[in-house]
Amino acid sequence: MFYLHLKNELWKLFGKKRTYIGFGAFLIAQNGMLLMFRFTHWQKSWERLLAGNGYLAQDYLSALTVALVMLIPQIILLMPLYTSLIGGDLVAKEAEDGTLRMILSRPISRFRLLLVKWIAGIIFSAVLILALGGTALAFARIWFPWRGMFIYSVWPEHVFNLLSAGAGTRLYLLSHVLMTINASAIVGLAFMFSCFNMKPAAATILALSFMFINLVLEHLPFFEPYQEWFLLYHFRVWLLIFADPIPWSRLVASLLILLAFNATTFLIGAAAFQARDIKS
Repeated sequence: MFYLHLKNELWKLFGKKRTYIGFGAFLIAQNGMLLMFRFTHWQKSWERLLAGNGYLAQDYLSALTVALVMLIPQIILLMPLYTSLIGGDLVAKEAEDGTLRMILSRPISRFRLLLVKWIAGIIFSAVLILALGGTALAFARIWFPWRGMFIYSVWPEHVFNLLSAGAGTRLYLLSHVLMTINASAIVGLAFMFSCFNMKPAAATILALSFMFINLVLEHLPFFEPYQEWFLLYHFRVWLLIFADPIPWSRLVASLLILLAFNATTFLIGAAAFQARDIKS
């Protein structure tokens, strides 16, 4: 019965047109960035960067390199928006449409209902991230060859590394597992707010506001010694997987914190939902 319930929830989630807004936005952004990289000075600046460090640009200006270049701004700017949009809809939209009372008239507990919706949100996060990474790599492969991978990032983390095509592919896939955990944390945050008595838009805005406040406070000089207390600091481990050497201690610690954050938001949302009067 749990499997059937989850299957039905996924049918509802992926049957909505607004679920695919993020997928469409990512496709447009990726093609726009790819054209800019191919036909502007953006590519030449990367070639000069490689040549200035003693490397041949043709060996590392590849599909893997360009795909990662496209992913960084999309993960920072677009991914939180579209994951919080879905998370804010999971419960609040049912209440707004008046279908929540009908669902709860069936012999299932409120906790099970929330658990199924929460798992559906995590599955959506995984599908969105896999589609994001897969399309970025596929589009980049059209214009660029399959060669070694060059990673250079000054913000949000300083990373400089060169990898073979095989090692780059493995780390590229592993980074998507970490990005999925980030996306599920944002979905869980919006899901928590949607469990309270509010509109879906309010739940989405509150989740985005929480992320924005984290971003602003983290970059204030006064809070620099306290970066570990901000959620976005732990989100960046997906990029650090490309560092040499990989900071495993920080990576494991951040993963545990993100998993704990996911569990905490779910439990807070479940407690708030248990106390709600759905009839009012």
